Amino acid sequence: MATYGTAVRRGLPRRPGGDPWPASDGPVEASSVSTPPVVERAQRDETPAPALASPVVERAQRDETPAPAPALAASTPARALRRGLPRVPGGEPWPPEGITARRTAEPGAAAMVAASAVSGPSAPPVASVPQPTFETTADAGIPQPVPPDAAPAAVSVAAAAGSGSSLRRGLPRTPGGEPWPPPGAALAPAALPPAAPQPAAAVATPAIAEPVEASDAPAVVAERQALDVTVPLPFTRTVWPGENAFTRPAPKPAPKRYGPFTRGQWAGAVVVGGAGLLFAAAMAVLFVRWLLSLQGMQDFLAAYPGEYPLPAGSPVGIPPWLGWQHFFNVFLMVLIIRSGLQVRAEKRPTAFWSRRSSKRKISLNLWFHQSLDILWIVNGVIFIVLLFATGMWVKIVPTSWAVFPNAISAALQYVSLDWPTENGWVNYNSLQQLAYFATVFLAAPLAIATGVRMSGIWPKDAKALNKAYPVEWARAVHFPVMLYFVAFIIVHVTLVFATGALRNLNHMYASQDAVNWIGFWIFAASLVVIATGWVAARPLVLAPIARLFGTVSGR
Repeated sequence: MATYGTAVRRGLPRRPGGDPWPASDGPVEASSVSTPPVVERAQRDETPAPALASPVVERAQRDETPAPAPALAASTPARALRRGLPRVPGGEPWPPEGITARRTAEPGAAAMVAASAVSGPSAPPVASVPQPTFETTADAGIPQPVPPDAAPAAVSVAAAAGSGSSLRRGLPRTPGGEPWPPPGAALAPAALPPAAPQPAAAVATPAIAEPVEASDAPAVVAERQALDVTVPLPFTRTVWPGENAFTRPAPKPAPKRYGPFTRGQWAGAVVVGGAGLLFAAAMAVLFVRWLLSLQGMQDFLAAYPGEYPLPAGSPVGIPPWLGWQHFFNVFLMVLIIRSGLQVRAEKRPTAFWSRRSSKRKISLNLWFHQSLDILWIVNGVIFIVLLFATGMWVKIVPTSWAVFPNAISAALQYVSLDWPTENGWVNYNSLQQLAYFATVFLAAPLAIATGVRMSGIWPKDAKALNKAYPVEWARAVHFPVMLYFVAFIIVHVTLVFATGALRNLNHMYASQDAVNWIGFWIFAASLVVIATGWVAARPLVLAPIARLFGTVSGR
């Protein structure tokens, strides 16, 4: 928008027959006067701006005839004038309160209409519009205006039919009144007296009549051509898009997922998780070492060293049958865990097994899992019988309430890395005793009870029994019990090797309290047998064995 001074647009006269207001005394700043974009561009190009006119005057200019203006067909009663803006800054609204206006329709009198036009140098003259007749109903100190008959007529309204084209009726002039003009009013052409032209820059509200053409505004057209992107470059092109600009490489295939993560994500999770566990373990070791350095905790360790004495006459050592039971239990547990995970993960079994007297089929992996469970239960029953028959039960069954504070003492010693003295040949520490007791007498029976509920041995038609023991409960408990066995095996094997591997392996596999390599080699041979069973546990090997007890079929 221009920032130079411009003339104020002159409007209607303040009194009938007077000059347009305000008087042209000089330019004003453009910041206080709104200049339309078309006029501003015309000023910039030093070309006349197109005329902005009201629809009636614009149509009259095109037809080269004076623009008609309607006149009132009948007198209207006097009404109070609406008060507007003040005449002077900070003054009272104008006109003063108490002024009323009366519209007349005497023969030859001009009616008041709001018809004004903004004309340029080439536009036809436009008549100034007279003010309505008004009178003073209160002593406002304002002289009486000149009657409207003295003003030059601009537009007249013919009430008689046929005197002109009919006018479209619009909004009422008074609230609740009839639409204006009255019915039957028509336009009658009248001579328009000449009016002084106004500068184009004084327009405040634009009404563009015609668009700017290239012949009228060459600078605007030149500016548009300068922004046209289709115009060739003014210099020789030396750079062109390469082959990759028009080709898109084929998307890489999604990496294979193993559960929720890919192989790389699993590796990252293991690294991050392992580092987090090592940091947590280091912090735990430091904290427990500080704790055990206190005088109160030293007295606690002296009172509860980590184990309590067994009853008199308790057996010493580990008999050979216990070593054999231990090996067979480990062999079955490893295969049970493997087959259980296969059953949990398989969706479309490749082979099925069924009894010869029944048509109900189960997957071959499920048959293998349940067969191992039966062998494991039989081995466990034999172990319990021999345990109580030989009196070895006192080594894994607590016989004193002192087992609990001693178990806490042993746990603190393990965490501080200052481990308690290992003497499994004679007596286990209290933490070992509680762990063995929980595994043999709590976790194993719980695994058996939940496994039987999910197997085909459970009666399917016993509604009351099924309602009392839902299968959902069995599924919710069976898998966490398997996780407990996995965690127990990991911790147990770790401590066996960390607290004297040769001596501990001799206790369990060679049945002797000595430090030599005999127990180690027996243990290595047992690992070979377990690995062989792991590899052989596949349908090609299992199918012939399963046919001995039922029927094996495909899908």
